Amino acid sequence: MPAVTTVADTMLRSLRAHGVDRVFCVAGESYLPLLDALYDCAEVDVVGCRHEGSAGFAALADAKLTRRAGVCLVSRAPGAANAAIAVHAAAEDATPLVLFVGDVPLPDLDRETFQSGRPLGDRAKAVWTLHDPSSTGETVRRAFRVAESGTPGPVVLFVPEDVFDRDGADGPATRVELGRVVADGRELDTVRGLLGSARRPLLLAGSALDTPQGRTRLREFAERHEVAVLTSNKNQHLLDNRHACYAGHLHNATGPGQLAEFDRSDLVLAIGTRLGQTTTRQLRFPRGPEPGQPLVHVHPDAARIGRYHQVTTGFAMDPADFLAQLTDTDVPRPRRDEWCLRLHRIEEERARWIPPSDPEVVTAGDIAAALDELTGGAVTVVVDSGTFTGWTYRYLRFAGNGRLVGIDSSAMGFGPGAALAVAARDPAVPTVVIIGDGGFGMNGGELATICERLLPVVFVVSDNASLGTIRLHQRRRYPDREIATDLANPDFRLLAKAHGALGLSADTPADVRTCLAKALEHPGPSLVAVRTSREYLTPAAVPR
Repeated sequence: MPAVTTVADTMLRSLRAHGVDRVFCVAGESYLPLLDALYDCAEVDVVGCRHEGSAGFAALADAKLTRRAGVCLVSRAPGAANAAIAVHAAAEDATPLVLFVGDVPLPDLDRETFQSGRPLGDRAKAVWTLHDPSSTGETVRRAFRVAESGTPGPVVLFVPEDVFDRDGADGPATRVELGRVVADGRELDTVRGLLGSARRPLLLAGSALDTPQGRTRLREFAERHEVAVLTSNKNQHLLDNRHACYAGHLHNATGPGQLAEFDRSDLVLAIGTRLGQTTTRQLRFPRGPEPGQPLVHVHPDAARIGRYHQVTTGFAMDPADFLAQLTDTDVPRPRRDEWCLRLHRIEEERARWIPPSDPEVVTAGDIAAALDELTGGAVTVVVDSGTFTGWTYRYLRFAGNGRLVGIDSSAMGFGPGAALAVAARDPAVPTVVIIGDGGFGMNGGELATICERLLPVVFVVSDNASLGTIRLHQRRRYPDREIATDLANPDFRLLAKAHGALGLSADTPADVRTCLAKALEHPGPSLVAVRTSREYLTPAAVPR
C-alpha cells in the first residue's frame, strides 16, 4: 500500500491520532479533498449541519462532553463568517475548538478574489494558514495543543483549497501528553491550616472539574471535610443538587440575598474556575480585587490565578488532583454541618415551586418544575439564551448523573446545535433543549439534522412571541416603549411535524407536564411549544 502523503490524508490521520471521532461541518467546495478522505474513514462520524454557526456550537458542546477540542469544518469567507460566533463563544467559555477553514487557492490569497478574506476577530488563541504541505502534521498538533492548553479556547486553521491535494505532507501528528503536577507540600500545609480553622468554608467549583473524576473528587472532598459547594456559571450539575453540601449556583441572576450569605464565608476555595466576570457577578463574590476572606485559587492556567483577585495562595494544576491530595489527608476542624445545612436549606427553599396565583398563567417555571418532577434531575438540559434560564437554574435540580450544557457568552441559537452534539454523544440519557422562540428562529433548522439522525432530543420552546430578555430591559429603561422585540411566530407544533418530529403544544400548566411526559417517552425527536407569559418573564415578577 503506497504511503499517504497528501495534506488531506495526513490531516485526517492527525485528527484520528488526537482521538477525534466526530466532526461537525457544512460542506463546502474549498475543502472537498478532506471531505473525500473522511468518506473512507468509518471511525469519524461526519455530521453535516444546516448552518456554520450551529455546526460550531455543536463542536463546542461536544468538547464539553469529551474534554477534548471540538472540531468544525467550514468553507471560505462566508462559512468562516457564519462560524465566527462559535469562535467568540469558545473564547468566552474557555472551551477548546479547532476550526478548519477551506480557503481560496494560494495564488488568490489577499487578491480580493471571490469569497476571499478572513472574517474572524481577535478572540481566537491563534489563527494560522497552512502554506507548506511538509508542516501539515506539525501544524495540526500545534492547533490542538494551543486550543487545549492553559485556558482552553479556539484556534483557526485556514487551508487553501489547492493545498489539500498536494503531496509531500509530513507524518501524522499525535497528541502531546503532559505529566501530572503535584502540589508542593508546604503550600498544601498552608491550605490545610486555612481549612482546619475555617468555620464557614465555601468551595466554588468550576468547569475544569467537569469530568467523571472531577465530580467524584468534588463530592468526596465536600463530604470528608464538610465543605459547602457552590458551582460556577452554567456548571450547576457538578454536584448533585440534592446533596447536603450543595449550596447553589452562581450565575447572572443569583440574588442579593444569597450573595450576602456567601459573603459570610470565612474561606473561599475557588477550584477549577477562572473566576470570570459572570461567575463572580462582576467581582461581587468573591469580591475583587481584595476578597473579604482568604482565597485559594486552583486552575490549570497559571495566568488566570490572581488576574482579578488577590489570592492567599494559588496552584496551577489539575483541580481534581488538588482535591485528591487534600481529601486523602486528615485535617482537624470545627464542626461545619450547621453552615452547610443553612446554605443548602436556603437553596432548597428557593427551588420549591409555587405556581402563580393566576392558574391560567404559564411561565418557564412550569417547564423547569415539570422536568424536575418527571426526571428527578437525571436529565441533560441544554439551555439557550433568554430569561427562561433563570427559571431553569432555580427550579430544576440536577441529580448526580444530570448535566447542564450552556455557554458563558449566552449567545442565542446555541441550543439546537448543542443538543445535536449531546444526543449524538450519549443517546441513553434524555436530552432536553430549553429555548426561546427567538433562539429557535435563529438555528431551528438543525431540527432537520436531528430528525435525519432520529436522535432523542426534546425541544421545549418558550413561545411568548417576544425577545423576552431585551423586552425586559426596555421596560426598565424605557417604560411602555417596547420596539423590535415582538415576534410573529409560526405554529411550532406543525413545524415540528413537518420535519418528522413529534409536535405538541401546551397552553396551561397542566398541559406542560402532560406534553413533557409524552415527549420524554417518545423514542425520537420531539418538540413542545409552550405558550408562556410575556408579562411574567422572571421568577421575581410573578404574583403568588
